[in-house]
Amino acid sequence: MTVDVEKEYPQIEILAVGAHPDDVEIACGGTLAKLADLGHSVGIIDLTDGEPTPRSPDPETRLAEAAEAAKVLGVQKRITLDLPNRKLFDSFEARVALAKEFRKYRPKVVIGFGDRTPMASPDHWQAMQITDAAVFYSRLTKWDDKFDHLPVHTIGRQLYFKLAFEPINKLDAPGSFVHDITDCLERKLESIRCYQTQFPEEKAYVFERVKGAAIYLGATAGYGAGELFYTTRAIGTPDMMQLLYPGDRVYTERYLRKTTSVE
Repeated sequence: MTVDVEKEYPQIEILAVGAHPDDVEIACGGTLAKLADLGHSVGIIDLTDGEPTPRSPDPETRLAEAAEAAKVLGVQKRITLDLPNRKLFDSFEARVALAKEFRKYRPKVVIGFGDRTPMASPDHWQAMQITDAAVFYSRLTKWDDKFDHLPVHTIGRQLYFKLAFEPINKLDAPGSFVHDITDCLERKLESIRCYQTQFPEEKAYVFERVKGAAIYLGATAGYGAGELFYTTRAIGTPDMMQLLYPGDRVYTERYLRKTTSVE
């Protein structure tokens, strides 16, 4: 019997997936904060609880930090899957576990890792592969028993992020764009500071690196601060001028008038 997800699970428009608590905050915390401010529903899925880790006394401490970080960003839902930190692998079971969450919360956009992170956790690369597969698994039919009879859900858009620590190299992707987070940069940094077990005083340089990367990326697009995303499809537009001048009221109103009159 198919589960009535609309009654049991409120839809989350944008879901960001990380391997560990703090991955998403570092990669796209500013974007989630801005989207939440604009009235969109946003959520985070951590594939593992990040434990064990050198400075955290227990999983409960890290989970409490994650909950506080989500609160700072205005994230409505944070989910932690029971997959193993340090031993995360792209497996059928991991794909299904994540796809079940996609079927429950029916996101319109999924954001996740887009590349390897050399000299950092190999879990990140595995997380990318798991997320890619789960996006596909979410819409598979005739496999109800594998997904606890949750209804199929097709995710319309998928985006890739890179951690702010990583070199800003272009991915092999159809397109990319910078999202303006000028007004949310400080909240992004505040959310990362919630992870006191991960970023003690001797790692204060991390915040300068994250801030520097955001300012650099923002400058490339004419913003005070930004976050970079890569697309799985080419970026298209029915109106070139509206795309090139998104903040120009004249072009927006002209486009709206034209499309309304056509209808």
